[in-house]
Amino acid sequence: MIGKLTGRLDYRAADHVLIDVRGVGYIVYCSDRTMAALPGVGEAVSIYTDMVVREDLMQLYGFLSLVEKEWHRLLCSVQGVGAKVSLAILSALGPDGVSRSIALGDWGAVKAAKGVGPKTAQRIVLDLKDKAPGVMAMGGTITEAMDGPELEVVELAEPALAPKRASRPPSGAAAASAGALSALANLGYGPSDAAAAVAEAAASQQDAGETDLIRAALRLLAPKG
Repeated sequence: MIGKLTGRLDYRAADHVLIDVRGVGYIVYCSDRTMAALPGVGEAVSIYTDMVVREDLMQLYGFLSLVEKEWHRLLCSVQGVGAKVSLAILSALGPDGVSRSIALGDWGAVKAAKGVGPKTAQRIVLDLKDKAPGVMAMGGTITEAMDGPELEVVELAEPALAPKRASRPPSGAAAASAGALSALANLGYGPSDAAAAVAEAAASQQDAGETDLIRAALRLLAPKG
């Protein structure tokens, strides 16, 4: 399986790019947000990939972070959700938005994605709510998202084609949320409750650091009355 591609971006379409890796062109489908973050034609690019192989299909999907790739994998595991719907959700919300929406049980936000009906949105939230804490915690481990050594890498030999750091998405907010989740877990809070509190705190304080998120989440988790 191809887990990551490093090469030169040769062509852009509405929903996919062509990446040249040592003379071999790979067509990679991406969410709108990932497409917008990729460099221009002719520039170096590095992207994580998920490969779907069926009897009648062999297709690559691309992601700028392991969190986005993991959400794509989980979304596609839900009955009635394929790669097209998954990319639509990631396009509308981004990986952090998906984490928050599912942790909070906000199926209305998921429904806002193109092609997602209310029943499908509710099923996604119900099926994946317990998975949200684990994916959110990944945010603290991918500050070097484009350099993950655990994936199979197809790389160009020329050092001039090293990917530009500017194309890497910022990881500060994800790292802060991951740190807050870890702190709440150490205090004995359950993963789902902690994830929902951190997601709500992050939504109301978008520039908050880890300490601020912990304080806000603890206020939300405090007994009422």
